[in-house]
Amino acid sequence: MEQPVTVGRATRPSGAGPEALDALVGAALTARVTLDERGLVTGWNAGAERLLGYPAAEVTGRRAADLLAEPIPVRGGLPTLAGLPRWNGDVALRHRDGRKLTVGILAHHRPPGADAPAWLIVSPLTGRQTASGLDESLVSWSFAQSPCCAQAIYDTRLRLRRANTDMERSMALTEEEMRGLRVSEIVDDDAGLRAERSMARVLRTGEPEYVENYLRAPGEAHEHAWSVFMSALRDPEGTIQGVCLSAHDMTEQYRARKRLQLIADAGRRIGSTLDVTRTAQELADVTVPAVADFAGVDLLAGLDEVPEPPARAVPDEGPLPLRRAALRSVTPGAPESAVAAGAVDSYPPGSPHHESLRTGRPVLHEVSDPAFRAWLALDPVRAARARAFGVHGVLTVPLTARGATLGVASFVRHRNQETFHHDDVVLAGELAARAAVSIDNARRYTRERATAVTLQRSLLPQRLPRQAAVEVASRYLPAGGHAGVGGDWFDVIPLSGARVALVVGDVVGHGLHASAAMGRLRTAVRTLADIDLPCDELLTRLDDLVARLNTEEQHGEQGAADSGRTPGDLGATCLYAVYDPVTRRCCLAGAGHPVPAVVSPEGAVDLVGLPAAPPLGVGGLPYEATEVVLPEGSLLALYTNGLIETPDRDPDTGVHRLREALARPAGSLDALCDAVLTDLLPQRPADDVALLLARTRALDADQVATWTVPADPSAVAQTRKDVVAQLERWGLSDAVFVTELVVSELVTNAIRHAEPPVQLRLIHDTTLICEVSDGGNTAPHLRRARTYDEGGRGLLLVAQLTERWGTRQGATGKTIWAEQSLSLP
Repeated sequence: MEQPVTVGRATRPSGAGPEALDALVGAALTARVTLDERGLVTGWNAGAERLLGYPAAEVTGRRAADLLAEPIPVRGGLPTLAGLPRWNGDVALRHRDGRKLTVGILAHHRPPGADAPAWLIVSPLTGRQTASGLDESLVSWSFAQSPCCAQAIYDTRLRLRRANTDMERSMALTEEEMRGLRVSEIVDDDAGLRAERSMARVLRTGEPEYVENYLRAPGEAHEHAWSVFMSALRDPEGTIQGVCLSAHDMTEQYRARKRLQLIADAGRRIGSTLDVTRTAQELADVTVPAVADFAGVDLLAGLDEVPEPPARAVPDEGPLPLRRAALRSVTPGAPESAVAAGAVDSYPPGSPHHESLRTGRPVLHEVSDPAFRAWLALDPVRAARARAFGVHGVLTVPLTARGATLGVASFVRHRNQETFHHDDVVLAGELAARAAVSIDNARRYTRERATAVTLQRSLLPQRLPRQAAVEVASRYLPAGGHAGVGGDWFDVIPLSGARVALVVGDVVGHGLHASAAMGRLRTAVRTLADIDLPCDELLTRLDDLVARLNTEEQHGEQGAADSGRTPGDLGATCLYAVYDPVTRRCCLAGAGHPVPAVVSPEGAVDLVGLPAAPPLGVGGLPYEATEVVLPEGSLLALYTNGLIETPDRDPDTGVHRLREALARPAGSLDALCDAVLTDLLPQRPADDVALLLARTRALDADQVATWTVPADPSAVAQTRKDVVAQLERWGLSDAVFVTELVVSELVTNAIRHAEPPVQLRLIHDTTLICEVSDGGNTAPHLRRARTYDEGGRGLLLVAQLTERWGTRQGATGKTIWAEQSLSLP
């Protein structure tokens, strides 16, 4: 049952029903009239009857205009009045007894469709009375008892004259204790001086001033945010007689704004990289000192070893091992931490960390809690540090993302004496949730990147093959940013005739798909190089392969879409070069790839001018080869675009810096590789980088012997004698027997089954190479000879006696070659 309250001298019920409200406000003290859109009276209260003398029954349904003693003074007449939402002014009305009354009215025009009469006209019956003493008392009481803000009045000397109850409470001083003091004397803070300067400007200019101050009242643990408004107080003549200072306590709004700012700041700062440890550190950095005096981020000890973290990470029994991934403290060096960064610590059941992960919810402990004290009792070192630094509150929040548990974040207060509140728990939970998603993203990226790097490195040459044509050194660096591992590759392929192929390529895109595509293309290049295709033809075949792979992927569109990539988007650039140490000629062809650089033996650096060509997979345009002569000791530099292009550097600048780096002397090719990477690349390159350096060697004329063989079977004997004599001159007597058999078989086959001219060439290097060239285009092949066949065993014999053999097509014929190893003395 509602209790009555005393209002003035009358006792009124405290209810808010219509009857109680009408009794409280005295409905008859206002004349209220309602009209419809036609101007007919639809409502007439007792106040209206008291004003004009007409009872409601006599007026209802009549035209309101009949009550006018004079037309309403509205510019434009009544049509203008009908278009206004509201009108007020004095109106001359005719009383029932014939008197003319001038009455002030307020007319509200309601919008069409409103469930109410079109016009509401009101006129106060007490509105024009002279202000009474009660009014003055109300004004005084409203100032002193105003609950909306703290108010104070200062005279022209900026001395306090009056202060309301809120101001007394906020300053912890009574009005009497503050009267006569300046703001800067009441508030011994910079905020007091700023407010006093603003008040002086109000006195000087008459314009209001607005400032925001942050003060901590005596005896309170936290500061308050105040919105302070200062305005001039003028007398009836307009002379400024003082300043009114109104201060609104905006602490809750200020704290909410700070929390929103912190969440927005966390969105920018947390997850800036895809590194697990750095992301954890970003969480700790954001929360100290905004949330806590110390923050630690502990991840599951085996998080890096499992593909997917468990949904429930707490063991059924025993302690929980956690690795401290990051920490931050208001104290330099974080001496209050009992666990160092990177160390693993065990948390027993009942500890805050264990309970957070067990329940999946934040856990808040004060130092006086029995469970918290029991945990500290198990660890004397942690307990001693908690006492030394005055730890009074610990908040732990689980780190979970996508249904998986990653670890726990802990927040500790010791310098900040304010205890953790519900808002702090909500804020910490929001920040931890954001960080958990970023940590999980980084963990997934790290795992996928490690897989891609492993795959890519397994597809790259584990060690460069031994060959005599060039001295080589190489470097491969995976991307260090968010892009992931790319499809850059390089290769060194020994060819027949002591030649060598140098390859550098770059598959478009990043990740496992790019690495797998790189492996397919590298295998294709090695296969095509093994059949000794010319440079331009090899790239043409490779282009056809990429186009065919794209077509196949388009047919498997659903699978490609499921893997998160666009079907048929395989593309690559490639540079293919073949160097012949006998002729010192190098044939090069490129497919949309950066052109190579050549450093002469004298140190001059030039770029090889290659014809423009599209990347692999585009199709429609031919590839052209360029041939250059490289003096012995020349340096050939092949690289991918990641070496010369960076987000803050254009390719031309990168090429210029590459030429400068190659021109500097270096003790070895490995040292030169390192110097080039150091000069051109940032610490974390945005793209993969492959670099291949090759210093050319040349074979002397006395290491090569060539004979033109007549197309007569009888010439085979003389050819064998010439070969034996040459081997004797080279000191290769041990190789005479095998070489005679190989030469006899290959030359005989060329004379019998091919076309002239027939030419024999021996190359003496680390191996002995025998080459027989003829004008025919039919390539020989191994076959199994039957028991009574007279022929068919020659190539089988060659294959058994030599280390390797093969055939290559030329412009006007073919060459069959065989290579045998030499026993070193």
